[in-house]
Amino acid sequence: MAYVSGFLLAVPKDNKQAYKEMAEQAWKIFQDYGCLSMQENWEDDVPDGKVTSFPMAVKREEGEAVVFSWMTWPDKETAQNGFQKMMEDPRMEGMSQMPFDGMRMMWGGFEPLVTLEA
Repeated sequence: MAYVSGFLLAVPKDNKQAYKEMAEQAWKIFQDYGCLSMQENWEDDVPDGKVTSFPMAVKREEGEAVVFSWMTWPDKETAQNGFQKMMEDPRMEGMSQMPFDGMRMMWGGFEPLVTLEA
Protein backbone atom coordinates (compact mmCIF):
# COMPACT_ATOMS: atom_id res chain seq x y z
CA MET A 1 0.00 0.00 0.00
CA ALA A 2 1.29 3.50 -0.84
CA TYR A 3 2.61 5.76 1.92
CA VAL A 4 2.89 9.55 2.18
CA SER A 5 5.41 11.64 4.12
CA GLY A 6 4.03 15.14 4.68
CA PHE A 7 5.83 18.36 5.66
CA LEU A 8 4.88 21.88 6.70
CA LEU A 9 7.42 24.67 7.23
CA ALA A 10 8.10 28.38 6.93
CA VAL A 11 10.75 29.64 4.50
CA PRO A 12 12.02 33.22 4.22
CA LYS A 13 10.66 34.62 0.95
CA ASP A 14 14.19 35.70 0.02
CA ASN A 15 15.22 32.03 0.18
CA LYS A 16 12.63 30.76 -2.30
CA GLN A 17 15.18 29.98 -5.01
CA ALA A 18 17.60 28.39 -2.52
CA TYR A 19 14.76 26.22 -1.18
CA LYS A 20 13.79 25.17 -4.71
CA GLU A 21 17.40 24.23 -5.51
CA MET A 22 17.74 22.30 -2.24
CA ALA A 23 14.52 20.37 -3.00
CA GLU A 24 15.74 19.54 -6.50
CA GLN A 25 19.06 18.27 -5.13
CA ALA A 26 17.33 16.26 -2.41
CA TRP A 27 14.97 14.68 -4.93
CA LYS A 28 17.88 12.85 -6.56
CA ILE A 29 18.75 11.27 -3.21
CA PHE A 30 15.14 10.53 -2.22
CA GLN A 31 14.55 8.85 -5.56
CA ASP A 32 17.61 6.64 -5.07
CA TYR A 33 16.02 5.30 -1.87
CA GLY A 34 12.61 4.50 -3.34
CA CYS A 35 10.63 7.75 -3.25
CA LEU A 36 8.08 7.74 -6.08
CA SER A 37 7.20 11.44 -6.18
CA MET A 38 7.79 14.71 -4.37
CA GLN A 39 5.59 17.80 -4.38
CA GLU A 40 6.81 21.14 -3.00
CA ASN A 41 4.15 23.86 -2.73
CA TRP A 42 4.84 27.55 -2.05
CA GLU A 43 2.27 29.67 -0.24
CA ASP A 44 -0.18 31.48 -2.52
CA ASP A 45 -3.49 31.85 -0.65
CA VAL A 46 -2.81 30.99 2.99
CA PRO A 47 -4.92 33.10 5.35
CA ASP A 48 -4.16 33.77 9.00
CA GLY A 49 -6.53 32.02 11.35
CA LYS A 50 -8.14 32.93 14.64
CA VAL A 51 -7.87 29.50 16.26
CA THR A 52 -5.61 27.53 13.92
CA SER A 53 -4.02 27.93 10.49
CA PHE A 54 -0.97 27.01 8.45
CA PRO A 55 0.78 30.29 9.40
CA MET A 56 0.09 29.68 13.09
CA ALA A 57 1.26 26.08 12.87
CA VAL A 58 4.71 27.07 11.56
CA LYS A 59 4.86 30.32 13.55
CA ARG A 60 5.27 32.20 10.28
CA GLU A 61 7.15 35.45 10.73
CA GLU A 62 7.11 38.62 8.64
CA GLY A 63 8.80 37.97 5.30
CA GLU A 64 8.23 34.21 5.36
CA ALA A 65 6.05 31.91 3.26
CA VAL A 66 4.44 28.61 4.19
CA VAL A 67 5.64 25.55 2.30
CA PHE A 68 3.40 22.46 2.22
CA SER A 69 4.97 19.39 0.71
CA TRP A 70 4.69 15.64 0.49
CA MET A 71 6.52 12.62 -0.82
CA THR A 72 4.94 9.36 -1.95
CA TRP A 73 6.50 5.97 -1.35
CA PRO A 74 5.55 2.42 -2.33
CA ASP A 75 4.98 1.60 1.38
CA LYS A 76 5.83 2.62 4.95
CA GLU A 77 8.84 0.31 5.18
CA THR A 78 10.45 1.85 2.08
CA ALA A 79 9.84 5.35 3.49
CA GLN A 80 11.34 4.55 6.88
CA ASN A 81 14.35 2.76 5.38
CA GLY A 82 14.79 5.54 2.83
CA PHE A 83 14.89 8.28 5.47
CA GLN A 84 17.39 6.31 7.56
CA LYS A 85 19.66 5.74 4.55
CA MET A 86 19.36 9.40 3.49
CA MET A 87 20.64 10.57 6.89
CA GLU A 88 23.74 8.43 6.34
CA ASP A 89 24.20 9.45 2.70
CA PRO A 90 27.27 11.69 2.21
CA ARG A 91 25.36 13.71 -0.41
CA MET A 92 23.17 15.05 2.40
CA GLU A 93 26.21 16.71 4.01
CA GLY A 94 26.25 19.23 1.19
CA MET A 95 22.77 20.32 2.24
CA SER A 96 23.59 21.03 5.88
CA GLN A 97 22.85 24.75 5.37
CA MET A 98 19.05 24.66 5.15
CA PRO A 99 17.32 27.82 3.81
CA PHE A 100 14.71 27.66 6.61
CA ASP A 101 14.38 27.17 10.38
CA GLY A 102 14.14 23.42 10.85
CA MET A 103 12.90 23.87 14.42
CA ARG A 104 9.56 25.09 13.03
CA MET A 105 9.23 22.29 10.49
CA MET A 106 6.71 19.55 11.14
CA TRP A 107 6.37 16.22 9.41
CA GLY A 108 4.60 12.93 9.63
CA GLY A 109 3.80 9.71 7.84
CA PHE A 110 0.36 9.05 6.44
CA GLU A 111 -1.52 6.08 5.09
CA PRO A 112 -3.69 7.14 2.14
CA LEU A 113 -7.38 6.99 2.95
CA VAL A 114 -9.04 8.23 -0.26
CA THR A 115 -7.37 8.95 -3.61
CA LEU A 116 -9.46 10.58 -6.33
CA GLU A 117 -8.08 11.63 -9.70
CA ALA A 118 -9.63 12.98 -12.87
